[in-house]
Amino acid sequence: MESGPAVFAGAAFTLFGVGLLLWTSIRVRMREPVAEGANPAVAAVLTSLFGVVSLAVGVWAFTRP
Repeated sequence: MESGPAVFAGAAFTLFGVGLLLWTSIRVRMREPVAEGANPAVAAVLTSLFGVVSLAVGVWAFTRP
């Protein structure tokens, strides 16, 4: 059974990762800048990378014994 802090951390990281990936994909599809004043390709790749890492950390927190 997961402890309370692990469940909270897992939920927070997972929700942030999903939200970041969703927001980034919508911005890219609408051809709007992901980060103001940054190279669009680099900003989209880095934001997606941070979203995937955050999602992976959240899933990892849920799978800990």
